[in-house]
Amino acid sequence: MSKQKEISSDPDAKGNEMTLWQTTQSVLYAMLGVQKSKNAKRDFSKGKASHFIIIGILFGVSFVIALALLVRFILNQVVVS
Repeated sequence: MSKQKEISSDPDAKGNEMTLWQTTQSVLYAMLGVQKSKNAKRDFSKGKASHFIIIGILFGVSFVIALALLVRFILNQVVVS
């Protein structure tokens, strides 16, 4: 008897770890406060905490820098006018 492999149409079923893109999407959805339950389960079962922490810190710092630059630009425009 031979076992047949089940063919899954779920792209998340392949491999044991999450890709960089999947991790990035999960972090972005977390920052927005929305996440599908299927993806949340995938995050807890396949994701590594260190990856989420690193990407989260990078996005958080990038967001703060972008806001600071935007405020500086707006204030420079107001002072010049």
